[in-house]
Amino acid sequence: MTAKIKPAKGSPYSRILGVGGYRPTRVVPNEEILKHIDSSDEWIRSRSGIATRHWASPDETVAEMTLEAAGKAVADAGITPQQVDAVIISTVSHFKQTPSIATEIADRMGAGKAAAFDINAGCAGFGYGLTLAKGLIADGSADHVLVVGAERLSDLTDLTDRSTAFLFGDGAGAVIVGPAAEPGIGPSIWGSEGDKADVISQTVAWDAYREGVVEKFPAIRQEGQAVFRWAVYEMAKVAQQALDAAGVTPEDLDVFIPHQANMRIIDSMVKTLRLPEHVTVARDVETTGNTSAASIPLAMERLLATGEAKSGDTALVIGFGAGLVYAATVVTLP
Repeated sequence: MTAKIKPAKGSPYSRILGVGGYRPTRVVPNEEILKHIDSSDEWIRSRSGIATRHWASPDETVAEMTLEAAGKAVADAGITPQQVDAVIISTVSHFKQTPSIATEIADRMGAGKAAAFDINAGCAGFGYGLTLAKGLIADGSADHVLVVGAERLSDLTDLTDRSTAFLFGDGAGAVIVGPAAEPGIGPSIWGSEGDKADVISQTVAWDAYREGVVEKFPAIRQEGQAVFRWAVYEMAKVAQQALDAAGVTPEDLDVFIPHQANMRIIDSMVKTLRLPEHVTVARDVETTGNTSAASIPLAMERLLATGEAKSGDTALVIGFGAGLVYAATVVTLP
């Protein structure tokens, strides 16, 4: 006799209930980067739009930054840590392979026996985490999910690489996702293009460094022009697909929060998508740099804190990066 499995009884809808972020205290201007590469402040700004970035001190670990951001998100959502049923952390810069850092965070924040796991989806990690959180809530496996993007990319930056030395920053951004009476997170348009994996990659594998094959610590490298072309042309298509899937037009949007990779990419996507002038565009990259999975929630938090965006606004978010991977969706801001 075949047993019948009961259907899931989760909430059909979910939304972001709260957001929090943490930026390290040390601010690094372009002038400090120029000590290591032959360039200029004008060149860096014209190529990337970046003027400063935050770099973590030894005490500002991925875990400590995550805890700070998570605590703010929990408070902003108006819940207690004990109400968090699952913890999802996207990071490429937590160097301990196992156990996942999410289990440490769940315990230290007081989430008890919450499900906890890490994901590695590069700069699209926040979007991947949102998609997973929405699925957990719809399944009934969780009522409240903590999604965090946390990076110490300064640890993976080659300060002598003229093409990347100025790009990366550190920080953590977090959101609480919970059940909603109506849709607050749209369908996800996500995927990968593994045939382009070499466009953004780690310079060498960890075992090559361990075994002394190379002496230089692994770093992130990328083919800037290839990334630019892919992001501008292909990701604009993905962003439009996310709008279409959510039944939203550019005119309906209040806010656009793309991955903070490069100001030229952001401006080009705005133009390609033909976003109206009333749409607020996140340009956090100017003072925060590229923080990979942390960039979207950090930019979201700043827009809400400054009043440039407000609770209830409709926002298009899209992340894209190493893999190459991408994820886009439309959300209601907390």
